[in-house]
Amino acid sequence: MSAEFEQLVAEFEKFQTKIKQAETQFAKVGEMQGELAELESVATSPDRSVTVVAGPGGSVKDIRLSPEALRQQPQQLSAAILSTLHTAVADAARKQAGIVDAQFGGAFHLNVEEQVLEAQAEALGTTADDLRSQMSEEPPQNPARRPRNEDDFSEETVLRRSDEPTPGPAPSGGSSAGDQFLKNLFDEEDHR
Repeated sequence: MSAEFEQLVAEFEKFQTKIKQAETQFAKVGEMQGELAELESVATSPDRSVTVVAGPGGSVKDIRLSPEALRQQPQQLSAAILSTLHTAVADAARKQAGIVDAQFGGAFHLNVEEQVLEAQAEALGTTADDLRSQMSEEPPQNPARRPRNEDDFSEETVLRRSDEPTPGPAPSGGSSAGDQFLKNLFDEEDHR
């Protein structure tokens, strides 16, 4: 009977160890969720006219346009926005994968970041090594804040914040070329 009791105690201790391991893993999930919620990737177009802030899961948190951006031709501005958006979202996906790897990669023998790089390289028709080299060459994307110039809209957003009231209907009449471009851009998106 004593041998059976010792075996039961040993099994119970194994069970308790597994419970503690599971609790540790659940704590890591909470930490990971917090890190993911704070994740941001900022990308700026080469001419610095467009800045996009992306978050986890491909979410777009902000798009900022400089005064120079609004002087561009609609197709040129559209291309700059789309390219910068792709860069920000791709970088956010790599950061997201890095967070998952940091929390669970070793425990589950994962390398999610490498898998994301490979998928992005295939989609872009390049190699993961090329993407890695571009990542290290990118300049810091969070410029220091400077005093605001009345004509400088580079720190302004074109996205509506969730806490702002929804604007009423726009008054009819004349509108700027920038307003007309954005209206056409969103109308085209709605019809796809």
